[in-house]
Amino acid sequence: MSEQSPLKDKIVLAVDDEPDVLEIIGEELDMVLLHKATDYDTAIQYLLSYTYDVVILDIMGVNGFELLKTSVSREFPTVMLTAHAVTPEALKKSMKLGALSFLPKEKISELRPFLEDIVTNKGASLWKKLFDRLGGYFNKRFGPDWKEKDRFFKEFEEEMEKSLHS
Repeated sequence: MSEQSPLKDKIVLAVDDEPDVLEIIGEELDMVLLHKATDYDTAIQYLLSYTYDVVILDIMGVNGFELLKTSVSREFPTVMLTAHAVTPEALKKSMKLGALSFLPKEKISELRPFLEDIVTNKGASLWKKLFDRLGGYFNKRFGPDWKEKDRFFKEFEEEMEKSLHS
């Protein structure tokens, strides 16, 4: 028997305008209490009415960046999950607005380990782990020199390197 998931009995909000994506999230996270919203208005009501251990937000279709601001202001660990907004710009905006991770929907099967890391690290930034795990994916998607093209990512990389050696 495998060890119990640190997600067991956590309260999670998943927001996506595609009901089938919410269905998959429900299957991936069958050990949590999952609230689902398919639109901005429902999602904002949930964010303002409940306390969440983790919030998963789509970007397109639900005004995910606005929801991210509210979620972060309520101090909920928040992950962006997107299909159409997998771009360096959306990644950077997610980081700047306080998301803890950013997962392409085509990697949804990896959602559970990402969220387990978030709850076991008590919401600490997991960007280094994300880049370690999905660096090859991002390089293939954005081009091998995508980080060098943007000072934000270049400085972020340098910062991560410094923190490793201090």
